[in-house]
Amino acid sequence: MKTLDRPLDDDDRAMADLAEVRDWRRLGGPQSGGTGPDPVRRLIRRVKSATNWKPWPITRRTVIDDQLDGWGFLTRRKTELAVYDDQVLPHSPFSGWVAFAIERTDIDAAIAGLDEHWPAKFDLACRHWGQPAYVGIDSKTGFVDDWSPGAGADRRHLAVWTPPGAEIHLYSNKPTPRPLSVSVGINYTVYLTEEGT
Repeated sequence: MKTLDRPLDDDDRAMADLAEVRDWRRLGGPQSGGTGPDPVRRLIRRVKSATNWKPWPITRRTVIDDQLDGWGFLTRRKTELAVYDDQVLPHSPFSGWVAFAIERTDIDAAIAGLDEHWPAKFDLACRHWGQPAYVGIDSKTGFVDDWSPGAGADRRHLAVWTPPGAEIHLYSNKPTPRPLSVSVGINYTVYLTEEGT
């Protein structure tokens, strides 16, 4: 198993960017599964009107693939975000602890690494987002369905914040020998409710 333990600077900036969105209902889309130019352009207009995020360059001549269902944005802190009708994925690849090239004999070490590094990222999230609505770990009975059905599946740790129109999940991947987890880390995703709900 190999590991990287980087400063949390990227996460600090990304979490601050997410904290600035007070009402996520303005970002959530119809979640109809629509793809292609029209849904993507609607998404871009919606996100631009609700945030100060800048979309990837787009003009009338920009070709949007028929299978595309999201678009990229850049915040004023230079955080890249992939935005879809139902979620926002921050791209912070140079921040925090990760384990990779995991072999079956490394599972316990990977779990120990997640447990060691979870508190720092959790504390950082709390500084930006306040106290979560839920915190759990997979050793807790009923953890998989504790927050909502299946929310803890494939997770070692899970914390959930509930700002208007969204759930922000901070979680670690659960290392498993079968199927073998080749890499694990601590990540976060914003799950959006449908537009207008």
